Amino acid sequence: MVMSSVPGLQAETMDALYKVSFGIIGEIGKARAHLEKDGDRYRIEVAGEAIGMAKALSKNRKEKQVSQGHIREGLLVPDSYSVIRSFGNKMITKVYTVDHENRSVEQINEKTEDGKLVWKESKVLDFYADNDLLTLYFNIGTLIPEKEKKATYAFKAVGAEKQQGSVEVIVPDREERAGYEKNLGKGAAWYLTAIIHQKIFSSSKGELILSIDESGITQKAMLKDVMMFGDILAERVQK
Repeated sequence: MVMSSVPGLQAETMDALYKVSFGIIGEIGKARAHLEKDGDRYRIEVAGEAIGMAKALSKNRKEKQVSQGHIREGLLVPDSYSVIRSFGNKMITKVYTVDHENRSVEQINEKTEDGKLVWKESKVLDFYADNDLLTLYFNIGTLIPEKEKKATYAFKAVGAEKQQGSVEVIVPDREERAGYEKNLGKGAAWYLTAIIHQKIFSSSKGELILSIDESGITQKAMLKDVMMFGDILAERVQK
């Protein structure tokens, strides 16, 4: 992670780079996470892309997620959240606009081929959430103050509409940490499991386990039993 500030503007940025590997196949992708805070505003961007054999098999698949909004009582509160996926000549874009005053979320979906719009729809989600998937990740350290007490939490997040926004987070106690340390290594400030049933999380249980450092940044993340063939591991690396 890199942290920096701009003199006079009081802007703060955090960056983390990850390599992504899949079982015996080895490295299949890379990802970058960027958080910028400027006054009472923030912007998060997470971008990932396939590399090597995975790049060819996935038609150069790329994905970018962007969350923008305001900061309230130390928490990131999204005003908009976007997911952009591309592969080959196709691009699928989802844009969510969050109306906190009226507790509603509008979603606009578009699909383009060769740069031409082929499909578009808009709808209002049948649930409201004051987090999206990215802000939930960065807010989780504040939302869960007791990081060594066994507990299961239920959160809502924009971007998880296939399960009505529900995201389950499980915090292990010290005795249960051995299993996490076996998969992710020792030395993390705390560990957790997030269960998110999305297509991109195509594991048997949608089970994502994470090791998190003192600053709240993930060091390693493992998606368990992906497509019944193995685990996907994302590991933070230096520039």
